[in-house]
Amino acid sequence: MARRLSSIAPDWWDYTTLDEGIIRDAASLSMRDLEQLSRPGFKVVMYDTLEDFYLAEALEYIHSWRESSHDNPVGICGPIGPTEQLPLVARLVNELEIDLTTAHFWGMDEWLGPGGREVDVSHPLSFERADRELCFDRIAGHLKMPEENLHFPAADTKPYVASWEGVRCAVMQGGQGDIKHWAFNDPPRREGEYTDAPPSPEEYRGLGTRIVELHPITLAQNARTSGGGNITIVPQQAITVGPLETWQAEKVSIWHAGTHDNPLGQRLTALMISKGIADCAVPMSLLADHPNVQFNYFRGGLGTCDIEMH
Repeated sequence: MARRLSSIAPDWWDYTTLDEGIIRDAASLSMRDLEQLSRPGFKVVMYDTLEDFYLAEALEYIHSWRESSHDNPVGICGPIGPTEQLPLVARLVNELEIDLTTAHFWGMDEWLGPGGREVDVSHPLSFERADRELCFDRIAGHLKMPEENLHFPAADTKPYVASWEGVRCAVMQGGQGDIKHWAFNDPPRREGEYTDAPPSPEEYRGLGTRIVELHPITLAQNARTSGGGNITIVPQQAITVGPLETWQAEKVSIWHAGTHDNPLGQRLTALMISKGIADCAVPMSLLADHPNVQFNYFRGGLGTCDIEMH
């Protein structure tokens, strides 16, 4: 029997196609319930202040890069949402005099522009531009990471994919969007062989870095968070790091500040990962099968799923 249509975008898969019982269970989770979802391989961590939250996120960069050496190069794969940690990373590198000569960084994703190419760094929404302006351009010259160790996704994905060979990815950080993705690993369209059911978790996890079409909710979210609501400037396609690379990361660390996904979403993916419920309509839930996942929450951003009229 085919699953119900999405109540958001009927031509797509998304979390509204799940069994209603899963949604109800997630909505009922208190903050204390959420903390108790930790299990071997999945850890829930809470922060009382945004200062502590973003400092902890920045320190993941520092701890990862400090492990790097000529014989054992180490990197981190980082998100654009959130971005508040990025200036802190640069400040810590400078203050602690951390030499990044052997360290690496992978950007998670980038927009696809006209002509089937990645957008230029002059584009106002360029993720590479944000990484450079908020972090890497602020690092002192004698400490800077070599340009060849900075890896940003491009329409020709081969150099980016090759950059993962021979370098340890200590941590892949991420945020979580309204459509429950990490990077731009959105749920797929509901068409062809996926008309009645989304891809299997095994099939989705086999996807590497690639060009993707973005779910309408992702377009709306990026317009809201980065473009003042102007959805006309948001490209409809992007290049994103894939599950294949994600499973090369020794740890996946997801940061929920409460500004990118809502109270239900922050609870839903944690519940599914904790209970081992992997469903491609909720891409983040596929991390249920990764051996080392940590969800980080700002308590003040969790909100509640109570009904309130505004």
